[in-house]
Amino acid sequence: MCGFVGLIGVEPVAPALCLGLSAVQHRGQDAAGLGTWDQGALQVYKDLGKVADIFTSDVLDTLRGTSGIAHVRYPTVGSSTRNDAQPFMMRRPAIVAAHNGNLVNLQELYAHLASRGLRPVSACDSEPILLLVGDELLRLKLVGHTVDDLVIALRASMERLRGSYSVAAVLELDGKESLVCFRDPHGIRPAVYGRRGDSWAVASESVSLDVLDFERVGDVPPGTVVVLRKGEEPVIREVLRKEAHHCIFEDIYFARPDSVMAGARVYSRRWRLGEQLADEWATKGLEADVVVAVPDTSRPAAQAMAERLGIPHREGFIKNRYSGRTFIMPDQATREAAMRLKLNPIDEIFRGKRVVIVDDSIVRGTTMRRIVQMVRKLEPRQIHVAIFSPPVTNACYYGIDMPSADELVAVRASGVGEGTMEERLALQFGADTVTFLSERGLRDVAGDPICAACFTGRYPVAVDDAERCWIVRDRRPENTSAAPS
Repeated sequence: MCGFVGLIGVEPVAPALCLGLSAVQHRGQDAAGLGTWDQGALQVYKDLGKVADIFTSDVLDTLRGTSGIAHVRYPTVGSSTRNDAQPFMMRRPAIVAAHNGNLVNLQELYAHLASRGLRPVSACDSEPILLLVGDELLRLKLVGHTVDDLVIALRASMERLRGSYSVAAVLELDGKESLVCFRDPHGIRPAVYGRRGDSWAVASESVSLDVLDFERVGDVPPGTVVVLRKGEEPVIREVLRKEAHHCIFEDIYFARPDSVMAGARVYSRRWRLGEQLADEWATKGLEADVVVAVPDTSRPAAQAMAERLGIPHREGFIKNRYSGRTFIMPDQATREAAMRLKLNPIDEIFRGKRVVIVDDSIVRGTTMRRIVQMVRKLEPRQIHVAIFSPPVTNACYYGIDMPSADELVAVRASGVGEGTMEERLALQFGADTVTFLSERGLRDVAGDPICAACFTGRYPVAVDDAERCWIVRDRRPENTSAAPS
């Protein structure tokens, strides 16, 4: 999972890109990069770390131009090195580009690119997309590419690319500086575009548009390219569209609650998931004195659950604002250390109470186990864990770091033994009960079709056994490169 921002018609563009990128810092804390287009000259600066640490005023002063692309990275393919940070650029044709998502057939793409005399210098799957599209453009003509050429090149590229991807790029089309954004045929990963006067923006989330005072126009449609130019209306061309499958884990965990995604406010969707969870929790005949959210993602659902059940909602945990997001940290040891810094409970909220702890999901179980242990020391009467998503039982191959069943606590708890999976997890965590939202409840709120493969095992883009094995092997900490040797 990553985040990008693209701008055209903004001068100077680098500080604005930096500001818009800061709004999606939650989508990646590993690395950040910024590329600008200055009358055909490309400049890229990227490094490991967070936006505020990388882009000093001295750095921004060197990145000139009125259009560009910025990116924050959370690696699911490749390594945590500066070389794999985005955006990437190529000189012929001149393009600077970044993407969010995950390709499942990288080995196949490497072989195709090698047959064309092209070899990525990084292990990031964004670079093969750039090289593939650039090569398809050069097949058509060496210079003077048009929007029609781009559509043809993208169609040929999309027929080879498998997985999820939203791509933002700057290049010259019809002799004009152009900002383009396109999504995979199923629209698994998000992308939005907006305008401010004569200027245009694209981004992973609408919050980037908000901080830059751009008006959101809409989502980039699945399998479609949007071409934006200063002072002109957008050119929208369908390339290769299939049934839409928006990733529901975006709404549950990754996206900011103030973002508008897939036609709805993320906050509102989380609220409705909380109401649905309350209805399902109540059918178990359970009772409680207080509802507490695990900050920050779970607050809307916890508040909705409390209102629905007629139980007070209280802030029971204080979050360290400098702890980062433990789920997207690179390894288990780091996640466990960060968890010790992340949350501090307020004694009187829990002591002697029957408490419902609401969280968005349980993946590896590290966070919830630690939370229950902390709360249990405060001597509550009961601890009920309520999760406003179904149990994660399958790997994600489209950009979320859940590569194998070995890491998924719900899978391990579904084996042979007494009781249900929820009862076994409650025992593991030290809670009295664990309740997950049902798959039907999720779909009642989110609608259909969606990509919920991590809950259901139904993948909108097929992944064969060889591809699954390669992805799992690449994501192991000891592997530093995804590219073939």
